[in-house]
Amino acid sequence: MAKESHPLIRQSKEEYGDSWRSDLFEQYKMYVESADKISERRTTANNYLLTVNTALVTLYGLASQPTSTVIWHVAVPTAGILASFVWWWLIRSYRDLNTVKFKNIHELERHLPAALYDHEWKLAEQGRGKSYHPMSHLEGWVPVIFIVLYVLLAIPHVVGLLKCFR
Repeated sequence: MAKESHPLIRQSKEEYGDSWRSDLFEQYKMYVESADKISERRTTANNYLLTVNTALVTLYGLASQPTSTVIWHVAVPTAGILASFVWWWLIRSYRDLNTVKFKNIHELERHLPAALYDHEWKLAEQGRGKSYHPMSHLEGWVPVIFIVLYVLLAIPHVVGLLKCFR
């Protein structure tokens, strides 16, 4: 077996045969599709966790009735903080996975006639410029905002509970 030119390429064109380029392109298309599916799963997770947080905020509002117990004023924000932390972690996890996937896509493009994703990323200044801000960096703020909201909702009730135990 000939020396690999890159860890992604296991066989040279000569070793593999005439279908090397077409098979590489098919693998590339499947891999790009898998990166898109990660983004779809992230969107589904975001929608689900936004719904969970909306339901918890609604439950907190219902628990704010004069006849409700203080425990609801602490339990609901605690559940919200936990759900929001999981949400934040999932966003970060999906971002990291897509980062790796797109590094692989850029490497595969080195063996194809055009490097569209690599060129696009350079034009977007790798997400550090003014032309593009990665969605995962922006969407990560949503669970943080919910965490702050839950903390603000719980503080007066936690302070009240602590005063009862003194």
